[in-house]
Amino acid sequence: MSEANYDESLVPEYTLPDPLVFNDGAPVRSAADWLGKRRAEVLFLFETEVYGKTPNRAVASRFELLSAADSCGGKARRKEVRMYFTDRNSRPYLDLLIYVPKDAEGPVPGFVGLNFGGNHSITDETDVILSDEWMRGKGMGVVDNHATEEARGSAASRWPIERIVDRGYMVATAYCGDLDPDYDDGYRNGIHSLFHSPDSIPAADEWGSIGAWSWGLSRALDYFETDEGIDSEKIAVMGHSRLGKTSLWAGVQDQRFAIVISNCSGCGGAALSRRAFGETIGRINTAFPHWFCDNFRRYNEKEPSCPVDQHLLIALVAPRPVYVASAEGDRWADPRGEFLGARLADPVYRLLGTDGLETEKIPEVQQSLQSTIGYHVRRGRHDVTDYDWDRYMDFADRHMR
Repeated sequence: MSEANYDESLVPEYTLPDPLVFNDGAPVRSAADWLGKRRAEVLFLFETEVYGKTPNRAVASRFELLSAADSCGGKARRKEVRMYFTDRNSRPYLDLLIYVPKDAEGPVPGFVGLNFGGNHSITDETDVILSDEWMRGKGMGVVDNHATEEARGSAASRWPIERIVDRGYMVATAYCGDLDPDYDDGYRNGIHSLFHSPDSIPAADEWGSIGAWSWGLSRALDYFETDEGIDSEKIAVMGHSRLGKTSLWAGVQDQRFAIVISNCSGCGGAALSRRAFGETIGRINTAFPHWFCDNFRRYNEKEPSCPVDQHLLIALVAPRPVYVASAEGDRWADPRGEFLGARLADPVYRLLGTDGLETEKIPEVQQSLQSTIGYHVRRGRHDVTDYDWDRYMDFADRHMR
């Protein structure tokens, strides 16, 4: 495999599929055309060629309150809620960690997203459950792929809980490994086991790990609909990196999410694949063969032959607000490609009567664009920072308050 390209002059010429042209070549002329047919066409292509189809069989989730306590110096009420997906008190289940402002008058809007290292990793509170699930990471308190007490708070900088609560928002998270471990095990565990027998793994057009993680975010939203302190109609789904790809796919499939936020999601997320800049389809499918459906491998080093590109994914969120964020030093995720993914979804937003993205030029570093499509590129590396969260909350203020 060739070296990754970081030279704009070496980006190949490419032609993108037009969101406003039906598969048969006819033009999409109205909002009714998009909502009635074209959206379904594009969604089907992402389902069968990129992320895989999510099973439509309902699961009877049930919820158990594991703990409740004051947090953030008394400013928040913290809850741990376990979501079971069978009638057994055993895995697979999803543990939600939730912080709700205590002084709120009525149900509050909020943010939900998955984390990489277990709920204990986003806070140093010693009474939050220490996950006993398999962990992909090494170091940061992870030994032999399992968390130790040293892992507490290791990712707290990515989840500024008190900062979010102070702005009047609920914030909730869950460990992605509760839903599916982040390694290629042939989909033998996690929630895939609820839908596929050991000798019947997902077909080439069925879901991988991103699909499983996205499914879990929708189940979290199911819980919010039962919690009187949370406004389930005003929930923003947020994710970083591979979980940014996940938040986009979750928001596309489940239109109950009011806002969709992608943080440094790169290839297979917000960045245009046809640019072949930084990470490519071939590289991502080789390193992480379990993330996408097997059909996506057809396009390894053959990006132009894929019937979709990521601007179409972002367009599927329309007309709901969507925010895409990049980092200047994160060339692997292709900040320009992420911006273009957002920018080129603009025609669909305008067709549906919103303002889309208000510029054709990538903004200066640390300058946030806040229309129905939001975007910024900040200083720094592949990460989630206070700057990112402040812009997401500004965006939520605009669209959910």
